Amino acid sequence: MFILMCFCFFMFQEENKILFYHPNEVEKNEKIRNVGLCEAIVQFTRTFSPSKPAKSLHTQKNRQFFNEPEEHFWMVMVVRNPIIEKQSKDGKPVIEYQEEELLDKVYSSVLQQCYSMYKLFNGTFLKAMEDGGVELLKERLEKFFHRVSTLNFLFNGTFLKAMEDGEKFFHRVSTLNFVYNFSESGLEQDDMRILYKYLTTSLFPRHMEPELAGRDSPIRAEMPGNLQHYGRFLTGPLNLNDPDAKCRFPKIFVNTHDAYEELHLIVYKAMSAAVCFMIDASIQPTLDFCRRLDSVVGPQLTVLASDICEQFNINKRMSGSEKEPQFKFIYFNHMNLAEKSTVHMRKTPSVSLTSVHPDLMKILGDINSDFTRVDEDEEIIVKAMSDYWVVGKKSDRRELYVILNQKNANLIEVNEMRACCITQAGLKLK
Repeated sequence: MFILMCFCFFMFQEENKILFYHPNEVEKNEKIRNVGLCEAIVQFTRTFSPSKPAKSLHTQKNRQFFNEPEEHFWMVMVVRNPIIEKQSKDGKPVIEYQEEELLDKVYSSVLQQCYSMYKLFNGTFLKAMEDGGVELLKERLEKFFHRVSTLNFLFNGTFLKAMEDGEKFFHRVSTLNFVYNFSESGLEQDDMRILYKYLTTSLFPRHMEPELAGRDSPIRAEMPGNLQHYGRFLTGPLNLNDPDAKCRFPKIFVNTHDAYEELHLIVYKAMSAAVCFMIDASIQPTLDFCRRLDSVVGPQLTVLASDICEQFNINKRMSGSEKEPQFKFIYFNHMNLAEKSTVHMRKTPSVSLTSVHPDLMKILGDINSDFTRVDEDEEIIVKAMSDYWVVGKKSDRRELYVILNQKNANLIEVNEMRACCITQAGLKLK
């Protein structure tokens, strides 16, 4: 069970402070009471830390997470602590709350990404207030959070790569990004991270299901003066041959040159590669523009995706004969948001499961929390109760976490295996 609240401090009447509340079925008086309590907690903690008020509150039954994404606007998420049922001495069931099972860093990131996703498609809270007042903001929040599953944003990671093209045809394109499983970012990192999350957890899966079911043939019919290719628009017109096709593209708000810019998001995909074009929202793309874009990008992107896929399969075959490594790892580079993991098993484009025990994942989360508290490089080695070794290393804004299944290993052997992991995985870490 969880509760999500959005409220504003500078509204005078208690009821008007509440911008969004989930679940909506809660009585109005209880909503006002809960929001008032959250406001009191924030104001109380300001006494001790004016610049950094409350981030989380731990109680026996719940964990509350606070985020102030914009001045005077607060988002609060309340999560119920896990419980286990035990038998007392007289045989009666007793509920025991697992207060230490939830990681502040993880759920605080979920709350922050909720706001980031909202801002990507709607702009800031203050912009909505300026455009239409508090009622417009409430309407946008209601529409957004009822459409989006909050817990989809649990894992971070961005694999978008900026691509340059010399064609004069792209003079209207503000930003261009290429996506193929992994790459680097050319835009603001926060914007690209949340955009990638939207692509991989919402847009791509929505279009992949019809393809797998055979309802949408990915091959494009040959058009006059153009070669066959697998390219198509994921946003915008569905059929370029239809003269009445609508060229409607979603609008996003990205941080460019110290200001938020409103842009059309054009996503074009061929096989496993996708290109994101971002065009000034004041320019309305036409059907002719989309056809020209399709004729230029479609064949080239199809060839590029095919070449990358072929090379990937060659590398996979070459490494397939190697012995399964005796370790699992997670690597993350804060500078370019590059990510690599053998811990997560991607079942579908939107669902990622872990291949290790939850206790080990909690240790990884605890190590990561320790790393965020200090700026210096450091290394932490933990011997788990299950005879696993867990190593965390932070170096030059890069982080590596290694899980080793070596029951009788000592610290020297653990360090040697960590170095072997870095070499085998092809990672850049000092």
